[in-house]
Amino acid sequence: MYPDSAALRRATEERPRYQAYNSNHLRKLKQLRCFHEADLRAMEVVAQVLPFKANNYVVEELIDWDRVPDDPIFRLTFPQQEMLQPDHFRRMESVLATGADRKSVREAADSIRWELNPHPAGQESNVPLLGGERLIGIQHKYRETALFFPSQGQTCHAYCSFCFRWPQFVGISELKFAMKEADTLVKYLRAHDEITDLLFTGGDPMIMKADTMAAYVDAVLESRLDHLRTIRVGTKALSYWPYKFTSDPDADKSLAWMRRVVESGRHLAVMAHFNHPRELETQAVRDAIGAIRATGAQIRTQSPVLRHINDEPQLWVDMWREQVRLGCIPYYMFAVRDTGAQHYFGLTLARAHEIFRDAFTQVSGLARTVRGPSMSTDPGKVHVLGVTEINGERVFVLQFLQGRDPDWAQRPFFARYDEQALWLDDLVPAFGEERFFFA
Repeated sequence: MYPDSAALRRATEERPRYQAYNSNHLRKLKQLRCFHEADLRAMEVVAQVLPFKANNYVVEELIDWDRVPDDPIFRLTFPQQEMLQPDHFRRMESVLATGADRKSVREAADSIRWELNPHPAGQESNVPLLGGERLIGIQHKYRETALFFPSQGQTCHAYCSFCFRWPQFVGISELKFAMKEADTLVKYLRAHDEITDLLFTGGDPMIMKADTMAAYVDAVLESRLDHLRTIRVGTKALSYWPYKFTSDPDADKSLAWMRRVVESGRHLAVMAHFNHPRELETQAVRDAIGAIRATGAQIRTQSPVLRHINDEPQLWVDMWREQVRLGCIPYYMFAVRDTGAQHYFGLTLARAHEIFRDAFTQVSGLARTVRGPSMSTDPGKVHVLGVTEINGERVFVLQFLQGRDPDWAQRPFFARYDEQALWLDDLVPAFGEERFFFA
């Protein structure tokens, strides 16, 4: 029996107070932790281009400062020099060295950002129309699933340094997906009865106040959209601020709107991002998982496979086993998207599959719900099934889990084996074919 949030609060002698850190606080953090001056300067350079944000839970509970700079959570959240290409780093460093004003620094950073493929996988093509108006704040790529970007949820408790959503956080309005109007969302859902699943995404919707999130959810529930069967919430809050569901002042309200979704007869899926077993070790996260599950919601877990962070099979074995023990459902292992710091975090598809397979063979059937490695590409979600040899040619065996054309799903296809390939765009068709069937 999981305790309710009120019981958890009573068990907490002192409610954790949220404290955020951003690039302006790097010098302050130097006073708290031991950074070399050169490393600090490098972090400040990178943080001008790629957003940096952390909080006291990450800094005090998750990072092992005796292992810095090799600690995985430190690398996951704090900027590293190698996260920028050498030319980009030199450009940004030289601008800062001149003592340029804020406007000039921003212009230099933006020029680099536009070179980092800010909208991977054709995201701009996913923006739908309603009455001739583009709905910036909704994406509808796959027939059954719509994504909604509530404007108040387009930030996070802490920024994962690999995140493909980094353009949401850098202040370039042309790059940002966001919408305030719940009624526009409802109108779109009503006009598209093929949509069974609605995903609240960001940023992180769970950074919003519970009343704000509830207003969006209740607008959907009260509209009696019978075709809408599932509500999903993509969040890193369980990893980076689990008190959201236990001891925050509005934790009860967060759990209450979750219960309302379940009581409406719909499935509520919390799509939790866990990138390393360390994120599952604190009592705070375990209490939060219990509180969410007590509402009737399910927690599904996902992560990219990341160089420097989780690129060993045993880490995935440990993570999947612990997730199952805590009642979560392993869902996806992703390949690192072709944006931002892919060159720093990305693994070859061959190595990603090797890690997945080695880990998959060591867990029981309850953890084998996980799929991967998967690439969220422009034409769809491509699953790397394996590597084999056919008629003397070594090939990747691939299939779509989802496609812009629904008929592409589960249709196997083959790419010539390339041990250096990181992404679908690096692959060419096998057997002398001129192009892939979906091209």
